Amino acid sequence: MGSSTRFVRCTTAAVGAALLAGALAGCGGNADASEGSTVRVMTWAPEDSSVGGQPGVTALAAAIEKQINGSGGLGGRQLQVLTCDEHGTVAGVTDCVNQAVSAGVVAVVGSYSENGDTFMPLLEAAGIPYIGGFGLSSAEFTSPYSYPVNGGYQALLAGNGEQLVQSGCRRVAVVGPDTASAASMLNFLDVGLATGHINAVSIAVTPGRTDYTTEAARAIGADRAHSCVTTTLDPASTATFFDDYRRLEPKHTQLSSVIGSFQQSLVDSTGGDAGPLRAALATSWYPPDDSPVWDGLHAAVKKYAFTDNRINTADPGEQTTWIAYEVLRRAAAGINGRITGSTLRGFLNYCDPITTGQTPPLAWRAGDMLPLASAPRLVNTQVQFLQVRKGQLAEAGTGPVDVRKLLVQTPGA
Repeated sequence: MGSSTRFVRCTTAAVGAALLAGALAGCGGNADASEGSTVRVMTWAPEDSSVGGQPGVTALAAAIEKQINGSGGLGGRQLQVLTCDEHGTVAGVTDCVNQAVSAGVVAVVGSYSENGDTFMPLLEAAGIPYIGGFGLSSAEFTSPYSYPVNGGYQALLAGNGEQLVQSGCRRVAVVGPDTASAASMLNFLDVGLATGHINAVSIAVTPGRTDYTTEAARAIGADRAHSCVTTTLDPASTATFFDDYRRLEPKHTQLSSVIGSFQQSLVDSTGGDAGPLRAALATSWYPPDDSPVWDGLHAAVKKYAFTDNRINTADPGEQTTWIAYEVLRRAAAGINGRITGSTLRGFLNYCDPITTGQTPPLAWRAGDMLPLASAPRLVNTQVQFLQVRKGQLAEAGTGPVDVRKLLVQTPGA
């Protein structure tokens, strides 16, 4: 992976503690069933792109298997990646877990699912760690078997608030889903906006509607300078809202959102630099797709999946999956002996931080995790400020922004 690759190992004392803890954690499960020199893992995602699926997540995982094995494997061991279509349903992800347990995988790596409350207890019972999921459920930030690599929507929203303040916003309208959980999440946006003494105008809408003209007009308001609108809707609803916003032709209002609600594909499909997202702000977990930190990802896709149009390297689902496999690669290099669910958990729980290149060093030791009741497994508190320029999402600032202090100040978090 280039000269910047740095493999980490525990001290002798830490290794002993890690392996003991890992062995205890894996008792009674099937996560120790990696056979001989083969390490078996699984990646799952909803694969039907016609209903907002993420087929690129599993497609990239298959390419990564070829890339790792073509580079000598995981410390000399062959990697076998099983993929599973979880269909976006509880039944689908339950079937994927059952397949993972039957196959004796040592980890589920870099997956995408909204059903964490279902699959995390099942993985825990089987002793299988979940490394670098997308972060769509609270269970991914609370389960001791989960190792998230991004800051979830907590970090994105806090960062978006700070980005809006730094961009000169004085009035901010927030368009989000009309759910209790969404209302709670807006506390993170509010703490970011509080750095500029801004009280947001909250506009709750029902996701999935085909017209948001009335809400768009409310969000724009008097269309004065330093007015801003940000969205926290799902991608399809965001696209509809942005289209209705465009039809109202605001002259002064600044548009904003968070990665996951919109991304480069939406910029492209709405007309690029000539569309409604021209100059729009975005808060992201990671640097933009054209950053050199993604050179390894681009090279792997070009060599092992060049004709696979399911993979979009600018998609945060694929980017998160790539980082998750980097964590697996480096953890495997630091484990002496068999790679199992137990030894992986032991290494991640006790050993030195792992450098990926796209994130700050990642570690899930007791002192590394955020003292946040709603997300105690959150360790990556950095975000990136982006802006659409010449039709492309590009860096809007000077690099990563750490929102750790904002997160721990969030009321009720």
